[in-house]
Amino acid sequence: MHFSIPDTEVRSGENGSTYVAYNIHVNGVLHCRVRYSQLLGLHEQIKKEYGSNVVPAFPPKKIFTLTPAEVEQRREQLEKYMQAIRQDPLLGASELFNSFLRKAQQETQQIPTEEVAIDICLCNGQKVTVNIFTSYKTEDVLDAVATKLDLPDDLVGYFSLFLVREGVDGSLSFVRKLQEFELPYVSITSSRSSEFHIVLRKSYWDMAYDSDVMENRVGLNLLYAQTVSDIERGWILVNKDQHRQLKSLQEKGSKKEFIHLGQTLKYYGYIKFDPCVTDFPEKGCQVIVSAGNNELNFHVKLPNEQMKEGSFKVTRMRCWRITSSQVPIANGTTNPCSSGQFEIKLELSFEYLMSKDRLQWVTITSDQAIMMSICLQSMVDELMVKKSGGSIKKMLRKRHNGSIHRSDSQQAVKSSPLLDSPDSNREQIVKLSTKLTSVSLRGVSASNLANNISNYAFEGIGDDDL
Repeated sequence: MHFSIPDTEVRSGENGSTYVAYNIHVNGVLHCRVRYSQLLGLHEQIKKEYGSNVVPAFPPKKIFTLTPAEVEQRREQLEKYMQAIRQDPLLGASELFNSFLRKAQQETQQIPTEEVAIDICLCNGQKVTVNIFTSYKTEDVLDAVATKLDLPDDLVGYFSLFLVREGVDGSLSFVRKLQEFELPYVSITSSRSSEFHIVLRKSYWDMAYDSDVMENRVGLNLLYAQTVSDIERGWILVNKDQHRQLKSLQEKGSKKEFIHLGQTLKYYGYIKFDPCVTDFPEKGCQVIVSAGNNELNFHVKLPNEQMKEGSFKVTRMRCWRITSSQVPIANGTTNPCSSGQFEIKLELSFEYLMSKDRLQWVTITSDQAIMMSICLQSMVDELMVKKSGGSIKKMLRKRHNGSIHRSDSQQAVKSSPLLDSPDSNREQIVKLSTKLTSVSLRGVSASNLANNISNYAFEGIGDDDL
């Protein structure tokens, strides 16, 4: 998640006095407004709980009223502080930090704690209405939905709640996976738009775990509904013969067989993102990005209008980062900055092993850049657990409980995927390649390579090259 404090407000207190409120944004959207004293209180609690040597530096108190320049300086310092806390694997995942943000979110939106009904959408469009309290965190809401559906506790971690935007044509745009620092009811209510919905989808990538889910009747129905939906939306590619087979299985009610056939289809289990822009293979190329099967898949429109496709494997990414910048909104005048309004521009950049001795940065400019980053990190989590022989069930449940945290999106901060950092030394690259081969991945076939962009290692290195 990308935390920022882009601006401040002067607000009135209860006794008529004024104070400076710092607007904390997550992914470019206002999450909460807090006072300096509230953040100082959080800082003191964290120091008490975890020790002074763990906590990042906090901007000091001032005796006199701050000047505008000092307010701006404090804003920058508090932004860096919040980002540092979030990046820390221990502090950023702590209940102390998450509960502070949940409480601040609820206070900012002025939503009292009371029992309400909330609609959670399934992939087939069906709505499940559950009664919750407005103060329920994401895990609580997910548990309430699972209880309503009669989904067993040991399968709850296989699913997550996603905030999506539905277009007028029925298209879905993923905004984010709901996190433990937010209150789902407050998040959906504060959006103030009927376009936004909360959707229940599976939260893992490896289709081998489908078998765990399909052992249960409810899990089977949820997975079946998602597969049907993804096919209908065109996220999974189906030819005419496969379509006939699927229709026949659907008519027979053969849900398991339907899913098994779906698993053989291209882009099964992928999340498809909105059209955006990339600098690969050339700057300014339009691209549709999909995430799945431990890769980011690109459908690129080149400047000559030619369409090309290729994939970037997560195991060949040395690192990735999210960067954000404020871009002035054009107002129809010759001076776009005269309006004083800005929008957040997000970019996902990853350093990719194009060949045995060549790393290259690839950048995607997209409002969904952070969602893409979260997808990459969850793929890495699964691969690391599988590689170490750990239990995917335990990992998913820990992720569901908020115990697993990776800093994936803080102001050009590197995440930590599978690759080591190679230098220019050839032997280091060989060691890197050796590590890559220790993870079993789908190889690159000659037929796939024939469709890739000429003169570009779009598929990365094939297993035979290592």
